[in-house]
Amino acid sequence: MFEIKQPSRIIFGRDSAKKYKFPKNCLVITSSGAKKRNWLEYIGMINSYVFDKVEPNPSIDIVNQILSEFHSQNFSCVIGIGGGSSLDVAKFVANKLKKSKILIPTTFGSGSEVTRISVLKVNSKKQSFHDDDLLANVAIIDPNFLENTPSSIISNSAIDACAQCSEAFDSKAGNMYTKFLCSKAFELLEDGILNSNHENLVLGSLIDGLGFGNCSTTLGHALSYVYSNEGISHGHALAFTTAIAHKYNKSIFYNRFLNLVKTLGFSEIALKQDTEIAAELILEDRKHLDNNPKPVEKKDIILLLRKINSGLAWK
Repeated sequence: MFEIKQPSRIIFGRDSAKKYKFPKNCLVITSSGAKKRNWLEYIGMINSYVFDKVEPNPSIDIVNQILSEFHSQNFSCVIGIGGGSSLDVAKFVANKLKKSKILIPTTFGSGSEVTRISVLKVNSKKQSFHDDDLLANVAIIDPNFLENTPSSIISNSAIDACAQCSEAFDSKAGNMYTKFLCSKAFELLEDGILNSNHENLVLGSLIDGLGFGNCSTTLGHALSYVYSNEGISHGHALAFTTAIAHKYNKSIFYNRFLNLVKTLGFSEIALKQDTEIAAELILEDRKHLDNNPKPVEKKDIILLLRKINSGLAWK
């Protein structure tokens, strides 16, 4: 037996965010970058309450800041527009305020618009929150947002989505439904990367979110957070941590994933902190490790981290 959870309304297509009739008196949560690219004008939200200070890898503190700044306003709903960080913050804030959520991705990698997951830093460490109440009421996926997006953001977002669906395919929490979606998502994303097909990147990201959001990512994500905590972007970290995790797990996606990492040209990464200390932190991430297809011990994690640090992630 398995259960599927996803937003009750998902809207996909070019101009879909522009044409949607948003409620009045909304709180828009986004980043300064999304605001500068005129996305708020595009969706017709220039006269709404706006919080535009969400940064990559946000902490729970930003949630508390928003709640403090806008606590006296009676919003009809919360709109999250931007990358995964903005959407994760918007979901968490809306849940705290008991308001409906409209989520609009602009970078297409996290799948946050269709998952019941919000990733925030707590005491400087990434923590993933899982709750049905974090699901969007409406998710709007508009490929127009990908136009004029910097190539570095596209690369990081695309490899993030590839890591999610390929790890989730192997997850012990997976089922027939999630495996079907994750396999299809990887196929679309792979074509999107190799053939610069933006429409497939966007569609692949959506299907990826529906797939991994109903099971779990695994070892690659568990390894990645210690790198993200040191300022390495999430997708960049996953390019190496998921690659070496796929090799460890003998995943059917290893060679295809590695080919995409090399195609996108990610530079090598290295961890500043001691690998034994990092391994202890990673071992606490039972949500990911318990669903890994192969048992993982501390000695395994240390070896994997040292290989990444030595530039031997796939050698």
